[in-house]
Amino acid sequence: MERPLVVGVDGSEPGLLAVDWAADEAVRQGLPLRIVHASLWERYEADALEETPGAGADLVTEHDLAEGILAQASDRARRRASTLDIGTDLVPQDAVSALLREAAHATAVVTGSRGRGPIRELLLGSVSLSLSARAPCPVVVVRGSLRNRDVANGRVVLGVGGPATGPAAARFAFREAAVRHSVLEVVRVWHRPAHRAAGHPLLRGEPAHHLEEEAWTLVDDALRAMGEPDVSSRPDVRRVVTEGSVRQVLLARSAAADLLVVGARRRHGRLGPQLGVVGHTMLHHADCPVAVVPHQD
Repeated sequence: MERPLVVGVDGSEPGLLAVDWAADEAVRQGLPLRIVHASLWERYEADALEETPGAGADLVTEHDLAEGILAQASDRARRRASTLDIGTDLVPQDAVSALLREAAHATAVVTGSRGRGPIRELLLGSVSLSLSARAPCPVVVVRGSLRNRDVANGRVVLGVGGPATGPAAARFAFREAAVRHSVLEVVRVWHRPAHRAAGHPLLRGEPAHHLEEEAWTLVDDALRAMGEPDVSSRPDVRRVVTEGSVRQVLLARSAAADLLVVGARRRHGRLGPQLGVVGHTMLHHADCPVAVVPHQD
């Protein structure tokens, strides 16, 4: 049985935009869509419903609100893709715990960039950030301009970051470009060191030359990791190596992309969130949806 594409909803506008993106993606990938809303009402309020006389009406309304969020999201996905296999679930957990549990059995998890409540003014919601840093499957945070969400630019960008990228991110980006019939840009950014230490191998020869060569090698490694024959010679795959700031280059390219893919290392035995500086910046500021694909060391 194929693993579903999971989208988390909370009734917010960013959450509904994530439903739109997830419905389109499920159709492209031929996957079932699972819509999840996390609510703690059952855990903390069901007992109160039994113990508090006269409290039933308010508590049932809270449950109705949760069910209404799911129904709204499901109806929206159905209008977007009438033949899509859609399932819904109301999970009695906090949002991060619920979606991390879902991630263990999902093709990918999709969220909006911001949520409801006091965190709505932040650039990135805490749920999206926690999932991106901890989930065992790819996490897509739907953000960016309206054009980059609903109008195809015909471009998927893969940011190559050395070992952090991993073969999983390369394969994910290739599949995304293929199902979208889009160009795949494989981008590696390098920069000159501010200082060269004595005895450093870059002292032999021009340092820029060595660094640029290393960047091309990393791009070629990412292409090989895609597992497709002759991928480097395909006209819809472009190798981009440039000097500059990684974050500035990728942010600039996100303005004309449908999806930006970055890797995140999951170091074995290490607890807590594991998300690099580049991934963190893209999630906060990219002008298109961002996919964070984990790579286990």
